[in-house]
Amino acid sequence: MPVRAGGGVRTVPGPTDHVVVVGAGLSGLACALHLLGAGRRVTVVERDALPGGRAGRVRLGGYELDTGPTVLTMPHLADEAFAAVGDSLARHVELTPLHPAYRACFADGSSLDVHTAAEAMEAEVRRFAGPAEAAGYRALRDWLTRLYRAQMRRFIDTNFDSPFQLLHPDLARLAALGGFGRLDRRIGRFLSDPRLRRVFTFQALYAGLAPARALAAYAVIAYMDTVAGVWFPRGGVHALPRGMAQAAGRAGAAFRWSAEATALERSAGRVRAVRLATGERIACDAVVLSCELPVAHRLVGRAPRRPVGLRHSPSAVVLHAGTDRTWPGLAHHTLSFGAAWERTFEELTRSGRLMSDPSLLITRPTAHDPGLAPPGGHLHYVLAPCPNTDVGPGAAAWRDLGPRYRDSLVAELERRGLAGFAGSVREELLVTPLDWTARGHAAGSPFSVSHTFAQTGPFRPRNLVRGLENVVLAGCGTTPGVGVPTVLLSGKLAAARVTGGAARPRSVPVRPASRAVRAVAATAEGAHDPS
Repeated sequence: MPVRAGGGVRTVPGPTDHVVVVGAGLSGLACALHLLGAGRRVTVVERDALPGGRAGRVRLGGYELDTGPTVLTMPHLADEAFAAVGDSLARHVELTPLHPAYRACFADGSSLDVHTAAEAMEAEVRRFAGPAEAAGYRALRDWLTRLYRAQMRRFIDTNFDSPFQLLHPDLARLAALGGFGRLDRRIGRFLSDPRLRRVFTFQALYAGLAPARALAAYAVIAYMDTVAGVWFPRGGVHALPRGMAQAAGRAGAAFRWSAEATALERSAGRVRAVRLATGERIACDAVVLSCELPVAHRLVGRAPRRPVGLRHSPSAVVLHAGTDRTWPGLAHHTLSFGAAWERTFEELTRSGRLMSDPSLLITRPTAHDPGLAPPGGHLHYVLAPCPNTDVGPGAAAWRDLGPRYRDSLVAELERRGLAGFAGSVREELLVTPLDWTARGHAAGSPFSVSHTFAQTGPFRPRNLVRGLENVVLAGCGTTPGVGVPTVLLSGKLAAARVTGGAARPRSVPVRPASRAVRAVAATAEGAHDPS
């Protein structure tokens, strides 16, 4: 059984000198860096030919596509992983803060630029909805910051062994802030304009819930987006895992690319080696599985028993379009809201129908890095949430449904002001739940297990595996959850299960972090609870 480090959380007992990390996504790479910083020998096994996992890369006719997340927040968490090996994020990735973070466009023709600087956003809200809403925004911003302080160290950046760990003064603080109420009602206490309320509640979709059903505590995601700031890595979000892999390699990690883990050799309750599809056997002292939960469960031989089966977040259809033009109304990230709202979430999470009046995320990475497209080209990433395959059309249905839905999305984009979009497309890639399923994502959803109360914190699938004392899980299916910041934390938390504590940075001379990274780190640190 795992042992407790210094009376604290449970950790892997026995030798942990050589650790195999299965999966070179963001969580696996963060774990590898923290393990290396603690003096472990690390081998990373990745089924693909390049790092990134969800944050991968596809080259399409001169266009460079991010296959996964396009929004980067809280980059100081990535910098923390680099620092574990005496390196820095700034050495590998050039970050640009986005101003605005988003542009929100509404069905009535109005638009709002979402700024992360308080004064700029207050002025924009005043222009958009008047002085009363501007005052409400300032109060909301203060509440979001206090909510983040109450949650980050105690409930997000922490390993849970028992629900009793929730019994802490910070729980009372979170309750006093209204964190256990409903998200839409809590935001409604600050903002009466329904358009503004959407800007601060649409993030609930990342947690797999409608704002009317999500806990107000999940407004912490809105804090990350609208207070801490949104950043763009030159080269796309894939530049982050690529840089992390480079740093891990410099620090001594061994990588096995295009190598799928197919079996775990075990005896006496421990895994002794990882076997690859190539036939290679890698002996080890501990294993971190940062692959998809179904893959991890197959490798360990079983899924943990739960009173109720896991619920998964909605899925998404993504249209990657390489075009020969762009449109001046688009920011780097544009939220295009339909008129419907409550009905949209009902369709996505309960009835299983495609959005009848879609709300879309349109990302234009070539706005800040023209090199992602050939000369004269532009890249547009259109994300349309859709039901997962548990509640909506099955994966196979998307073979026929996908092309039809693509055409309806393009027609909708043209109706919303992107005239000529269909004729501008030179290269395209359509990704549907069929593709997510083929990648091993349960319920055909790249957003993994939803964040219902019964699937959050100590109730989420834990990162220790019962019956195997030296196997740890990482990734969005385990703690703390879905999103780039949280999967980076999941890697750090998995490493702590192996090492018994935080990794100490190596004394390797590196360039100091950029002013931008230092600024966001200071913002986040200032928001932490000093106790």
